[in-house]
Amino acid sequence: MPSEMPALDKNDLGKGSFTQYKYGLSPNNGRVRLRLAGSNPYQDTLREIVESGAGPLETAISRRSQQQDAEDAPIEVRLFTGSRVSGPVGWVPRGLESIVDEALSRLDIKGRKQRIPVEIIRKGGLYRVELKMGETR
Repeated sequence: MPSEMPALDKNDLGKGSFTQYKYGLSPNNGRVRLRLAGSNPYQDTLREIVESGAGPLETAISRRSQQQDAEDAPIEVRLFTGSRVSGPVGWVPRGLESIVDEALSRLDIKGRKQRIPVEIIRKGGLYRVELKMGETR
């Protein structure tokens, strides 16, 4: 995992808020989503995934190690597309890494795969990756 997030376009900063989560960083409801930052450079990869019709899509990430957490390392996201793992498709927005770490932990405690469901949407002519955080409750 790279230790530095690349510079991002102002329209590619991702989207998410702590106000959508309860104590313990559990999503308020099943509709809560988190949009990844830094997807602009990966438009070709996202187009290939959408055109291939692969599904259902899930994240291919793991919890940050203590060292990565201490360094406040960004989380690069890849996707499981059927039986293979895609190239990078974006980054968890800065400051929201703990939400993703807690979701992965919650899934592990429940005995489920540590994969967050994903939807690729088209917004402003570009593909964006949204993590379906509400489905990790």
